[in-house]
Amino acid sequence: MERLITLLIVVIGCLTAEASEIFLETESFSRHGGWVVDQQFMDQMGSPYIMAHGMGVPVADATTDFEVSISDTYYIYVRTYNWTSPWTSRRGPGSFQLKVNGKYLSERLGDTGSRWQWQFAGKARLRKGINAIALHDLTGFDGRCDAVYITTSPVLTDSLSNMTTTQQLRQRLNPNKVTHAGRFDLVVVGGGIAGMCAAVSAARLGSKVALINDRPLWGGNNSSEVRVHLSGIIEVGQYKGLGRLIREFGHSNKGNAGPAKTYEDDKKKAFLEAEPNLTLYPSYHLVGVKKANSNIESVTIQNIYDGQQYELEARLFSDCTGDGTLGFLANAHYRMGREAKAEYGESLAPETTDSIVQGASCQWYSEKRSHPSTFPEFSYGVDFNANNCERVDKGEWKWETGMNRNQITEAERIRDYGMMVIYSNWSWLKNHDHSKKNYANNQLSWVAYVLGKRESRRLLGDYILSEEDINKNVFHEDASFTTTWAIDVHSVDSMNHIHFPGNEFKSRTVHRWIYPYGVPYRCLYSRNVNNLFMAGRNISCTHIALGTVRVMRTTGMMGEVVGMAAAICNKHRALPRDVYHHYLPELQALMQQGVGRNDAPDNQRFNGPNQLLSVPRAFMTRNLYE
Repeated sequence: MERLITLLIVVIGCLTAEASEIFLETESFSRHGGWVVDQQFMDQMGSPYIMAHGMGVPVADATTDFEVSISDTYYIYVRTYNWTSPWTSRRGPGSFQLKVNGKYLSERLGDTGSRWQWQFAGKARLRKGINAIALHDLTGFDGRCDAVYITTSPVLTDSLSNMTTTQQLRQRLNPNKVTHAGRFDLVVVGGGIAGMCAAVSAARLGSKVALINDRPLWGGNNSSEVRVHLSGIIEVGQYKGLGRLIREFGHSNKGNAGPAKTYEDDKKKAFLEAEPNLTLYPSYHLVGVKKANSNIESVTIQNIYDGQQYELEARLFSDCTGDGTLGFLANAHYRMGREAKAEYGESLAPETTDSIVQGASCQWYSEKRSHPSTFPEFSYGVDFNANNCERVDKGEWKWETGMNRNQITEAERIRDYGMMVIYSNWSWLKNHDHSKKNYANNQLSWVAYVLGKRESRRLLGDYILSEEDINKNVFHEDASFTTTWAIDVHSVDSMNHIHFPGNEFKSRTVHRWIYPYGVPYRCLYSRNVNNLFMAGRNISCTHIALGTVRVMRTTGMMGEVVGMAAAICNKHRALPRDVYHHYLPELQALMQQGVGRNDAPDNQRFNGPNQLLSVPRAFMTRNLYE
């Protein structure tokens, strides 16, 4: 018999004097079948959930066994969400049913309501001992389930029906137990390219490092879950040792929204696992921070599958989360949105401050088969027609949403809209458009459900990089990694705006190419949390300056610098700011030398749709895309 899920509670508490309760969190099901675990919105929801991401084809059941101590009739509820409800009042596409001991319950779930809520699934006679439950997908269109609640009480109490997260129910029935996982020299939160490089850089220089990633795959936007290729140029500028590390794990082929094998996930995993000073925590989400005065003392992380929590202590921490989550929880100063032109004298900034950011992409592609394929009718409040449809068989970075929304608190809605327009447009092309014969043999093969984000919080350091630094080539004694990408700030595509005002899903950009620029080290540590570094798209810069530093080879070099600085801090019992004031020559020597292997092949010569054979060409070419 397969293991029972760890978050199962049997007859622990009572809603009424005689009610028995069983609480199952779906991410902890022993067999997920074709359902995917989605943790992206844990900070808002309190837990991950599972989703039937079949792109219009029903997925295999998610199942688990559970134990009942008293034979009786039980009433069964699920916490679910009708995900198209922000755009239409009609019954949604994400339908599923529950199956208990092989028998379907009466209710169809997941396609009504307008928020995450408990829905009645039906009742069943459960026998004492081991029972089985399954989530049975009906459509393949992203039905989702957070938890299952089973009780002998026929009435769902108001306190439960009004519960906004399953965290409250978990805390009552199965409080999280935190296990101490040890002390490290450096804890890096975020396993994208920046976090990987920060962790390995510090580890190779002798620090004991922990690397935390809230997905099972490493690489962030460069993983096969998001599929954005690496951009930016390495081993250039004053410190040519920076970037060589990326040769060891970077994928060798160009292309966004390509086949999974393009992004070489296994190479990244092997690269990390080879480091003896590095402890890896894949599939762990940051849920808490402890501070003493202006220093972080520890972080608490939670496994996205079984809910197990660990506390990790360290002298130093690095926020490589992209969203600045660690800094936010530690009350670090941060900024979101666009600065006004007058603040930093930026020619590209708006006249007044606002909350506009670069959006997040849901990429996708189809594949041509030898025979025709079908796709269901899909129309849920965003209508496509012959005038506004996108006649394409693939969508990469330009399929970008949420520029006018909060990329953190509204992330689920942003992602859902990205998926909805893909399905809606594809349904129109396959079933109605005058060109549908051109798509007859195309099958929708991959749609990202993990957002590819560009911008949210930017943590503020002792220096804030701006457009003027780059345009005027301002010299800084603490110049570190070199940024080479254009000032590339995405905005709404004008034609898409005409067709879908306020609900755009396409973007455009103008590449304003720059001279390679050394970014100050002071942009890589917090100005008010003493032992916090940052690397990635959340470093200390303006919205406009982010347009050049946000690409992943560049963020990887940031990580290398952070790892080097952390090693210096551990050597001298210093803090990040001390490196600037007292140990800058030591950091400069490390940046010149680098930590990457000298025998790693030069496999990082792609930088957009065209091969870049030399650095000068990168600054002459005007038609490159991220």
